[in-house]
Amino acid sequence: MTDHSGLEAELRGAVRGEVGFDTTSRALVTMDASNYRRVPVGVVAPRDADDVAAVLEVCRARGVPVVARGGGTSIAGQATGTGVVLDFTRHMNGLLELDTATRTAVVQPGLVLDRLQEAAAPHGLRFGPDPSTHSRCTLGGMIGNNSCGSHSVAWGTTADSVRELSVVTARGRRLRLGRDWAGAPDGLRELAEGELARLRTGFPELPRRISGYALDALLPEKGADVARSFCGSEGTLGILTEAVVQLVQAPRARALAVLAYGDESAAAEAAAALLPLGPLTVEGMAADLVRAPAGLPEGGAWLFVETGGESAGEARARAEDIVRAAHVTDSLVVTDPAAQRSLWRIREDASGTATRMPDGSEAWPGWEDCAVPPARLGAYLRDFRALLASHALRGTPYGHFGDGCIHVRIDFDLLTEAGIGRFRRFSEELADLVVEHGGSLSGEHGDGQARAELLPRMYGAETVRLFERAKAVWDPDDLLNPGMLVRPAPLDANLRFSVLPAKPVDVAFGYPADEGDFRAAVRRCVGVAKCRTTTASGPAVMCPSFRATGEEEHSTRGRARLLHEMLAGDLVTDGWHSTEVRDALDLCLSCKGCRSDCPVGVDMATYKAEFLHHHYAGRRRPAAHLTMGRLPQWLRWIAATRTAPLLNALASTGPLARFGKRVGGIAAERGIPRLATRTFTGWWGGRRPAEGGSGRLVVLWPDTFTEHLSPSVGRAAVRVLEAAGLRVALPPALLPRGGRIGGGTGGSGTGGGRTRSAAALLTARRARVCCGLTYLSTGQLDRARTVLRRTLDLMEPVLRAGAPVVVLEPSCAAALRTDLPELLHEDPRAARLASAVVTFAEALERHAPHWTPPAVDRPVAGQTHCHQHAVLGDTPDHRLREAAGLTGELSGGCCGLAGNFGFEKGHFEVSRACAEEQLLPAVRAASEQTVLLADGFSCRTQLEQLAGVRGRHLAEVLAQALDQETGGSE
Repeated sequence: MTDHSGLEAELRGAVRGEVGFDTTSRALVTMDASNYRRVPVGVVAPRDADDVAAVLEVCRARGVPVVARGGGTSIAGQATGTGVVLDFTRHMNGLLELDTATRTAVVQPGLVLDRLQEAAAPHGLRFGPDPSTHSRCTLGGMIGNNSCGSHSVAWGTTADSVRELSVVTARGRRLRLGRDWAGAPDGLRELAEGELARLRTGFPELPRRISGYALDALLPEKGADVARSFCGSEGTLGILTEAVVQLVQAPRARALAVLAYGDESAAAEAAAALLPLGPLTVEGMAADLVRAPAGLPEGGAWLFVETGGESAGEARARAEDIVRAAHVTDSLVVTDPAAQRSLWRIREDASGTATRMPDGSEAWPGWEDCAVPPARLGAYLRDFRALLASHALRGTPYGHFGDGCIHVRIDFDLLTEAGIGRFRRFSEELADLVVEHGGSLSGEHGDGQARAELLPRMYGAETVRLFERAKAVWDPDDLLNPGMLVRPAPLDANLRFSVLPAKPVDVAFGYPADEGDFRAAVRRCVGVAKCRTTTASGPAVMCPSFRATGEEEHSTRGRARLLHEMLAGDLVTDGWHSTEVRDALDLCLSCKGCRSDCPVGVDMATYKAEFLHHHYAGRRRPAAHLTMGRLPQWLRWIAATRTAPLLNALASTGPLARFGKRVGGIAAERGIPRLATRTFTGWWGGRRPAEGGSGRLVVLWPDTFTEHLSPSVGRAAVRVLEAAGLRVALPPALLPRGGRIGGGTGGSGTGGGRTRSAAALLTARRARVCCGLTYLSTGQLDRARTVLRRTLDLMEPVLRAGAPVVVLEPSCAAALRTDLPELLHEDPRAARLASAVVTFAEALERHAPHWTPPAVDRPVAGQTHCHQHAVLGDTPDHRLREAAGLTGELSGGCCGLAGNFGFEKGHFEVSRACAEEQLLPAVRAASEQTVLLADGFSCRTQLEQLAGVRGRHLAEVLAQALDQETGGSE
């Protein structure tokens, strides 16, 4: 490997921004959202145009290529490089000016599109183009790729919205590009004026012609627009440092017409006919893309046609006009903004969901955005499907039907030589098919490495040579993003999968969705970067650590990239012992938000547990793993020795408390939660048997937190469940001979009462059932297996009886539902217990459906537990709250404590930042009458320690209301 230490030192001396030549910095940008991987020598985050010029000067002198990178969501490989990568997301990411009079904005290249939209919205303005990655893609990347989005039928491409561009050329010239040859580098005008005939005849007239260089924008009849011709050049001509963009007037109201058709070809043929009606969008997708078509009218394919107006009535009337003109099999008009967002999410998540076929097999980009004339889209789709079938390939087309632009992920085999050969043959034949239909190889995402090799099939050899001459005018040294657009790398070179191990690696979890293959699990991350969203919307959770730090390595994508490089082994070289991967995973809260919010279902919490298991195998673990990671073990010992009062006194304040936290790896800022002096099972063993009760038997799980830290939740749950007519038992252990699960006694019995010693035996063994959560989250998977196998042994009577198991702590319920069967995948009892687990609200809804909860009639605030959101679902909880008169919505996000995470030394600031995002502001804004709900012990602890308020489990709120109705408590 070439020694670049001198380059690093020279760059550090030349720029004010960060310079990263370390393994982590490089590993994070080896890939974008494409099939390709290139390892850079270093990364620079420039602070301004002077830094950009300095980097170019240093790299030009050393012959090191430079690649500009925004959000890294490019799908053709153009945001990767082997030289120095310029990361514009850290500093050059501002909105410099917003002029409402001229409807223009001055932006830096790293500005995320949504930040511009948020600033423009109060003025009734917006930026027209809006790719589905709008929450994380940057304006610089959009200009580099000439991005479009769903509203392009109304507002065009990014090039249509660009007025002026400030760029630095490879040789350091600073140019201000605009119309009438403004900013043109020497030789560009002469080049264009010598090829006027070719510029007028050699470029297809398409709404979505993105491929190649837009040299026809230099024609005199098109205003000799140098800025427009620069758009879509993929960072190969100059480095963008600033842009003046045009904004459009946003409609005051919108309606969404969802039009159903028998198949995608029928939808495609109908799309062009709707354009004269002036829709804002004409988006299409077929049924094979939608896993659960809830809310969609019945059909085999759909068009999403948005209309605008000055009022809701006007927007709806236009949508109804669309429906009448559309000749549909079924339709739906939606005016409620929340319902529209829900439907649009189906379409926006397609770039991720399409990476898995309905049977779970992998599908990949590469032919993500071909475009043909809209009137020919139906015929093209039929030919496209036939071509797929001829190669025994599958794909799920969707996209911008109104512009004739189709996105598709195809189940290419990019892991074997034969599969890669078929990928090449298909690509060549599809390029010919697109050209045959008068189309463009790229209709939105650019050519990059995926399609540039095939540009001669679209433009012919002479026009491609013209592209090469234009590149030489701008960048005679071929310094900027070489291998893209001109003199391209082969489309089947640099594939990111080729570096992965040939055989599966040994792992602990079963990875059922990936056929047990950890390589396939890591490959799930295709780089669409939804985890890089900087503000959580609605109930979304992913990715709280990225939102707290803004650093790529603390995003789900960043961690997945490091795991990929760990498996590859040529950049991250020490495998499971990698400190780079360990450090990136350190701030993962294991919230599991990515499991539900990531379009492809990356489960970083599981990957983290897997990594920690291998990383610390035979090695000394951090103190927090031995204290908080083995919390159930310590708490059982404390309960057995009855030392909780003494420990509470010692842990409250003073030097012993400080010493204990330091030794135990606990953050000094944290208070130690008080232990219950009477455990939940201790209370259960001493309570009077409940009378009556002829309803369904349910088994209440005594999780560690309910048992030792908040037994009031368990007592409240028993109160409510029995009030609903259910018979409640605790998990039976090794019952005395002849024992059975108790009937209406309110507990586990032995048929005719219990001796005192039998009750004590059962209480002790009940407390031994454990979901293994703390062992799982700290990667102590061997110990977790032991604990969970013992739990399954103890739970066999419950499994034989088929009783539902009510788990009050959401994180424990999630562990039993998902981690248990994935870790003990060879034990059929694990799946049986997982399927028996129900939440508190699910138990009441399923097994006491006719019970009416007490009327609380108060507003609520708080947060849906992140594991509830990601794994369990909260719809039954919402219905139960509504039935009890608890009004309002809980916030999303993560509380930030997340079990042991927020207690660990070094995590306090991130933990607090997560809480400040949604939870704490919602609680501060609540009135005195508001009920603060927090079903998770971590959430309640975070509220108490950071806000000084007491959150309550829903069971506690309902139990209190029951007591108020009856005038007393048990």
